[in-house]
Amino acid sequence: MTKLNDDTRAVLENTIREYKKQVEIIDAQIEEELARVKETINALQEQKKIFRQIYDSAALMLGAKNEFEDENDDKMDQ
Repeated sequence: MTKLNDDTRAVLENTIREYKKQVEIIDAQIEEELARVKETINALQEQKKIFRQIYDSAALMLGAKNEFEDENDDKMDQ
């Protein structure tokens, strides 16, 4: 490896520090965004659960075909 002069070494060390900070900032932003998406997914899953319970009850009371039963059977097999 070629020996670096002091100025070049200083520039490269500064580059490493600065870009390491930028990568860490992006990593933090990614984690924040993932947390937000997970919260949204959890909220949607809770809404779906509630709507499914209402749907299932109404279908049962009417004696109607529950269009989601096959979907539940498939999920249970997995």
